[in-house]
Amino acid sequence: MVTALALTGCATGEAATENGAGSAVITTNGSEPQNPLIPTATNETGGGKILDNIFAGLVYYEADGSPQNDLAESIETEDAQNYTITIKSDATFTNGDPVTAKSFVDAWQYGALLSNGQLSSYFFESIEGFSYDEDSELTGLAVVDDTTFTVKLKQPESDFPLRLGYSAFFPLPEVAFEDIDAFGENPIGNGPYMLDGEGAWQHNVKIDLVVNPDYEGGREAQNGGLEITFYASQEAAYADLQSGNLDVLDAVPDNALATFEDEFGDRAINQPAAVFQSFTIPERLAHFEGEEGKLRRAAISMAINREEITDVIFEGSRTPATDFTSPVIDGYSDSLDGAEVLEFNPDEAVKLWAEADAISPWDGQFSLGYNSDGGHEAWVDAVSNQIKNTLGIDAVGAPYPTFAEIRTLVTERTIQTPFRTGWQADYPALANFLGPIYFTGAGSNDGDYSSEEFDSLYKEGLAQTDPEAGNELFQQAQTVLLTDLPAIPLWYSNVTGGYSENVDNVEFGWNSVPIYSEITKG
Repeated sequence: MVTALALTGCATGEAATENGAGSAVITTNGSEPQNPLIPTATNETGGGKILDNIFAGLVYYEADGSPQNDLAESIETEDAQNYTITIKSDATFTNGDPVTAKSFVDAWQYGALLSNGQLSSYFFESIEGFSYDEDSELTGLAVVDDTTFTVKLKQPESDFPLRLGYSAFFPLPEVAFEDIDAFGENPIGNGPYMLDGEGAWQHNVKIDLVVNPDYEGGREAQNGGLEITFYASQEAAYADLQSGNLDVLDAVPDNALATFEDEFGDRAINQPAAVFQSFTIPERLAHFEGEEGKLRRAAISMAINREEITDVIFEGSRTPATDFTSPVIDGYSDSLDGAEVLEFNPDEAVKLWAEADAISPWDGQFSLGYNSDGGHEAWVDAVSNQIKNTLGIDAVGAPYPTFAEIRTLVTERTIQTPFRTGWQADYPALANFLGPIYFTGAGSNDGDYSSEEFDSLYKEGLAQTDPEAGNELFQQAQTVLLTDLPAIPLWYSNVTGGYSENVDNVEFGWNSVPIYSEITKG
């Protein structure tokens, strides 16, 4: 951001209260959206925070990530491939137009067309008819009547209903398609909040939201609205929280990580979010294929003291990994078979490394590639030193100037060292952490990992109509990953934040964003 901001104190402006909300406005931090506020054009947190509050989709996510019906009356399937979706009949957009089945189908069709240049087009790739090669209609979508539409997927996918709270799947009113860019500057939604008239969005400064009195879903606002200020720095936002001029903050600056919990006590937030950090060692690298590679990956994993790094470097704002997903996702387990490979065990690490040397003696240097512009140097150096000290080999960090540079090398398969990887969830499902990264040939399978056993368990999990049965299979699939270690899990990133004495009922969700509708003030 380039604009210095004039900041307000504890605003108490009046807002509509027909739904029982209080009148006090909640002040919080945000960032200028990258694009006009169109659901399928937004894939960053600044715009996403706003869209999630001014739109309502088929489902929304509770703080723990569990889905609850919002506009959906029911989402039914017998085979996890063909879905019948029925929506509530009395929902409206804030211009008074009804929200119908066609509102969803038209929005998804628009978002899926490549010529429309929507950043979230790939979320529709599972629906029959989607193409990455040319514009094509989603033939798997069909409007049955005003409150019913059907979805046919290319294959069974049991976690499809879990995706439907993501912004890419929000509905749009007909007026949106008359001038989509103009609509994005002053969007008409159907969620718990709405823009506070013309001029509510002051670019690079703030956006003002008031309560939508006609919203009757599970997220009815318990306050009078939101004032989301686009701060130029985390430090400025944190200073306002300290002085009581900001109600809720969801990003503590690095220089305050060591002190913010002492300062704010019970009002400090430091909890896991749906973000996973790892590094990948492709099998194509010397000494890392076959049985030798499995032994060396396990040895390296057990040479890392995750708890020490998360405590010393990250001040407890990371949580040591016990699997390949996230503790905030339904179905997560901290007791998978084989998870002991993620525990610090230097004696076992040395033993396994010696077994690998018996197959083929180690030579050379262990270099861990990372991007210098991402703030990774401290932990990469710590991991490298632990590997060096435990295994007695030369291990160092290998910095690349930019994220784009290292990603190009990874994508082109020209990088000749292990490299940093990670994943932030698109929606709260175990499958989202597994298939895109480890399924044979998947788009984010940077290490070209391939396992028939993993693929079979993953596909079987997707095909389950019962989410719990699917999660059991996804957990079994992870036991395969814990044996093969296509990536070395490190830790889950936490959301760090806090809130002032002016507000109550503050809870942060699975995706690190506060549940604004529940916050009370005054």
